[in-house]
Amino acid sequence: MIGSELAFSPNMGSIEKVYVRLLGVPINGLRIRLRRVCPWLRGSPQRVLDAGCGRGVFSYQAAKRFPGARVTAIDLDEEQLDVNRSIASRAGYANLEFRVADVAELPFEEEFDLVLSVDNLEHVEDDQAGIECLYRALKPGGRLVLHTPGYERRWFWFAFQTNFDVPGHYRPGYWKDELAERLLQVGFVIQHAQYTFGWLETISNNISYFITKAEAKNKAIYALAFPFLNAMSWLGRNAKPSRGAGLLIIANRAEQ
Repeated sequence: MIGSELAFSPNMGSIEKVYVRLLGVPINGLRIRLRRVCPWLRGSPQRVLDAGCGRGVFSYQAAKRFPGARVTAIDLDEEQLDVNRSIASRAGYANLEFRVADVAELPFEEEFDLVLSVDNLEHVEDDQAGIECLYRALKPGGRLVLHTPGYERRWFWFAFQTNFDVPGHYRPGYWKDELAERLLQVGFVIQHAQYTFGWLETISNNISYFITKAEAKNKAIYALAFPFLNAMSWLGRNAKPSRGAGLLIIANRAEQ
């Protein structure tokens, strides 16, 4: 089950571990992003970077999909990285390393075939520096898989409003054309750009937010609701919204 590696977390209780092993990572918004992003983790990269890895769920997916690659995952949260290292060790992902680093100050130069950054750029105060660092980290011809919040979301059923004000965000999200243009300006070649979080995905995510407030509140209620919310979002996984609460851009660093 996707994200079930989290059951190896030393901070998780026994009941939680059983729940995660059965249902996978129990975060509806994260499951939506996994469905949208993981199909773009393609090819045979030898070096992979997860820039702003958080809980490490995408890092584990990359390590599993590309067993012959070296996967480096970076974040600023040292405590979370220690948890991630423990999970990776117990899950047997010997090709995965976690390092402390700032996305806006990455120490990499033309090292990676694939750079993955999922819902991290909005957490970076100097996001232009972050975009430039992602570009420099890629080898010529390397691929960037970037997902961010969209600037607006459908709230609650039909009307669009500015996206959630989430603690730790410097901005609510991005407009597709604006972010694509910023990537073009640093040298990326855009391969694909689309909004994500269609109607069913967004409604299920709104209900999730209403329960948890994005702060893991009301865990018991959410544990009961999650299977239904996850099923709802799964049904909407193929939607191609013209406006959406998420934004996915696939780009390449130009060949030299």
